[in-house]
Amino acid sequence: MSFKLALRNVRRSFRDYGVYLLTLTFGVCLFYTFNSLDGQGAMVYLNQTQSTLTGAIMALINVFSVVVAVVLGCLILYANRFLLRRRKRELGTYLLLGLDQGQVARILFLETGAIGLLSLAAGLGLGVLASFGMSELTLSMFSLRLDEFALTFSVRAAIQTSVYFGVIFLIVMLFSGLQVSRARLIDLIQGERKNEVLHNRPLGWAVAQFVLGVLCLLAAYGILLWFGMAVAVAVLPICVPMLSLGTLGTLLIFKSLSGFVLRLVQSRPGLYFKNLNVFTLRQWISRVHTTYLAQTVICILLLLAIGITACSVGMNSVLEEATNTAAPFDVTVQNRAADERGPLDFGALLWEKGFDPDARLAWSRDVLIYYSDEAITGIRQGEVSGVFALSDYNALLERQGLPPYTGPLPYIAGNRGEKLVTGGLGLYYGVVSDEQAAQLQVRRQIWCADFAGDGEESDAILWSIIEDQDSEWGYSLTYASRLVIYQEIMGNKLLVLYLGLYLGFTFLLAAAAVLALQQLSQAADNAGRYAVLRRLGAEEGMVARSATQQVALAFLLPLALALVHSAVGMKAANDIIAMAGRVDTVHSSAVTALVLLAVYGGYFLATSLACRRLARGQ
Repeated sequence: MSFKLALRNVRRSFRDYGVYLLTLTFGVCLFYTFNSLDGQGAMVYLNQTQSTLTGAIMALINVFSVVVAVVLGCLILYANRFLLRRRKRELGTYLLLGLDQGQVARILFLETGAIGLLSLAAGLGLGVLASFGMSELTLSMFSLRLDEFALTFSVRAAIQTSVYFGVIFLIVMLFSGLQVSRARLIDLIQGERKNEVLHNRPLGWAVAQFVLGVLCLLAAYGILLWFGMAVAVAVLPICVPMLSLGTLGTLLIFKSLSGFVLRLVQSRPGLYFKNLNVFTLRQWISRVHTTYLAQTVICILLLLAIGITACSVGMNSVLEEATNTAAPFDVTVQNRAADERGPLDFGALLWEKGFDPDARLAWSRDVLIYYSDEAITGIRQGEVSGVFALSDYNALLERQGLPPYTGPLPYIAGNRGEKLVTGGLGLYYGVVSDEQAAQLQVRRQIWCADFAGDGEESDAILWSIIEDQDSEWGYSLTYASRLVIYQEIMGNKLLVLYLGLYLGFTFLLAAAAVLALQQLSQAADNAGRYAVLRRLGAEEGMVARSATQQVALAFLLPLALALVHSAVGMKAANDIIAMAGRVDTVHSSAVTALVLLAVYGGYFLATSLACRRLARGQ
């Protein structure tokens, strides 16, 4: 009987379980998607190239999965409390009909299990689709074809997800049973009749709290911008006061709203008495007065979600730009023994080893670097790492699509941030005329090349030749490959992107779900009040609009303050990221806005529709 009753309750109360089920499904989907990364195309590609970063990425994902599981577990417990509050009268009726508390707890246990299994199945299905989208996204970052890496269902990730969420659901079941077994019948029957009391507070005290909150936030912003993100976060004596002031300022602003916003609107009778604004404002103010702590936590969660997502996307644009900067050519081989043993004829040596330069290379250039003689060049050797002949220097620039140098000589290059070869030579290089270079002693030989056709195959062959023949030739050769540098940078890019999106989505999901559950709980409590308004002559449209306005205020106020926090935080973060390259703030902002619109906006829409339905008494 308990099993049939539990299933019937789930079917009949599906609308009540809607947001709860949506949150659970998104949580399972998120967890599976990021724990199945090892089977996605980009990670498979890195494994094929024997990159050491794949292990680091999965290790960090596993560590952060524990954090995510704790956050989602707390969120599910909170959601379960909402459902129990909605159903207090129903549970009390069961007790009145003769069921004991153990039987009622068993019904809740079975209901939670049914919801858990349903959300787990739906979340895993959605997670497979999300994994495909994530794989396509990351493969596009590598410019690889998707059909080369077939996406498979990750049994390991599915088992891991099932175990984590199984433990969470078990805890929820035990919590529900414990709460019902301790509840008194009178509290269950009259649970919907308990109202919050709106305490009038002195206007001056509320304004003082608001001003003090603003001052605390300005002080926190000032510390962050003055010392910079790196110092403000890493140095404990600076970090603690900054975070404390920011949190206290946010708390004071939300706490002060119930004191002066009502008075401010009351000073404008035309606005205060328009439609149902009196009812809407008083209902919202009463909740703000008692839930300002939750509003503060939600604002901080939104700040973390926005900041982490935007920073991860912005950092990825910097890392992508760093690829071309660090590796202007497909391969660079440096002969560091050229000053002792003379230059090598790379073309002849490669022909000898069976590597056809004409077929496999689209371009190559032999370049000599010389020791600087101040009497000839006018440049002290200590000022530069070496000296280029003007023709060689311009040839390297031309291949990169840069304009040739036509200014006065000698010239010290490097001030414009040129990256002349793959692998690096030093900070500054002297450039002199070809006639002067002919009078200097050779220091190093540089051989640069770009591949034609399949670069990966040519790179592997050339690397094996250089590695095997280095000792045979008796030269000190170093090999720098664009592909290797590219894989390292892209591995770091994936690490930043995965962790940023993982945490960003988690915090955003938590904030949106908590707000949605709060508003649904309040709308359920207000159902009787909405019925009274209709009996007093209020139109259905006005009642529904009042419910939507309350949801909008609850969702938009924490978001507005979180956006202010994020703007200051991103300014400090971008100052650090910009040291490594140009930050694409437009792209990172656009991606973050899309994530916000999809998750936060989706929850806002679903909550608004549900609250309007409750206000109509359906």
